[in-house]
Amino acid sequence: MTIQKTDISIRQAAIIAGVGMLIISILSPFGYAYSILGQIVPENAEATVNKIMASEGLFRIGIGCLLINAILDIVVAWALFIILRKVNKSISLLSAWFRVAYTAILVVSLSNLLNVLHLINGNDLLTSLEQTQLHTHVMVSINSFYNMWDFGLVIFSIHLVILGYLVYKSGYLPKFLGILLLIAGLGYMHDSFSKIFFTNYKITISEYTFIGEFLLIFWVLRLGIKGFDKISGLKT
Repeated sequence: MTIQKTDISIRQAAIIAGVGMLIISILSPFGYAYSILGQIVPENAEATVNKIMASEGLFRIGIGCLLINAILDIVVAWALFIILRKVNKSISLLSAWFRVAYTAILVVSLSNLLNVLHLINGNDLLTSLEQTQLHTHVMVSINSFYNMWDFGLVIFSIHLVILGYLVYKSGYLPKFLGILLLIAGLGYMHDSFSKIFFTNYKITISEYTFIGEFLLIFWVLRLGIKGFDKISGLKT
């Protein structure tokens, strides 16, 4: 196996990817689950609006966290491409593009949350709306965010499936990690397509299948700290 010189070493790319994914793993649950979902009361528009108004600063922080995640996702996509291009350059590039596409959908979906803030702060174009109409518009924007988030996860799941294949074939990352990434991707795919095809389907499995993403952080950091040469026996 021949390793060609690159403008950035695999070791450096591994550190960048590992640190990026580690930050994402911290910001994502705080921004999405706590700061945003924590303010939304299912099927109760009035309570949702009141909670967001009472915790507007936290809601804004959540949006900011997800925006930072989007920026880091692009960096991680590039770094993972560098790490795995030796396995198959074309497939590694495809994996990176799927992650970038997911990031683009995420950024667009955040515009719906900004619409929520404009609505509750009495945008000049919306001041004549009755309270019930305001609540309805807020929930429409929130549901649009949810829908785009689910579409984005379909794209992200494909990224994980391809990434799992590359990791499995790499020889310098463990095969079991590739299998776990494949399972994580299928978990997201199951949850997202279930919401698309079934109205009241409530079973989610991604909260149990994500372990591969978590372990990837530490294996990539290990690759960066110990060095590609020591782990693979190949020179970069």
